Amino acid sequence: MYDPTIFENLKVAFENHVYDLDNIERKIDIKNRVDQMDLSIIARTFRIEFTLADQSDITAEIILDASLEDLAGEILEVGNNNIGCTLALKFIKNIQNPDLQCEEIEQAIKNIWEDDIELTQILSFIFGIELSSYTNSIEVKFTKKINEEQISDLEMFLEHVLETLDTLNKI
Repeated sequence: MYDPTIFENLKVAFENHVYDLDNIERKIDIKNRVDQMDLSIIARTFRIEFTLADQSDITAEIILDASLEDLAGEILEVGNNNIGCTLALKFIKNIQNPDLQCEEIEQAIKNIWEDDIELTQILSFIFGIELSSYTNSIEVKFTKKINEEQISDLEMFLEHVLETLDTLNKI
């Protein structure tokens, strides 16, 4: 009998919760969904991108990854305690004053999320167009891998994602 991997179980759990927020609760609008198998490095990636239903200026993306080491370690039942998936969030927001707003964004995210995150903000703009705003790509990487033991935490996790979107809309 086929036993789904940690990645598959987490992916389905994320899909169920996120689609409920879209279809049943109408709190979000899903914009994109990606489920990839990278055959060159034998890795899996699941991404789901959405906005708040009433505030579509900022997007959030949940990114779940499983490496070859994680997939093979689980399937071969290698005794590695660090088998699981990596989890990250990506928020895209336009800003006008990076010196002020990037600092506000950093403080707001650190207030919402635990200390076990790596936060990166990458600013970009289109060359040749008069600069009125920057696109801020805000990446939140969680330093600890997750597995099926965290499935019961997904509802709270998604509440924090929605809170982050709402907070970013106010900055």
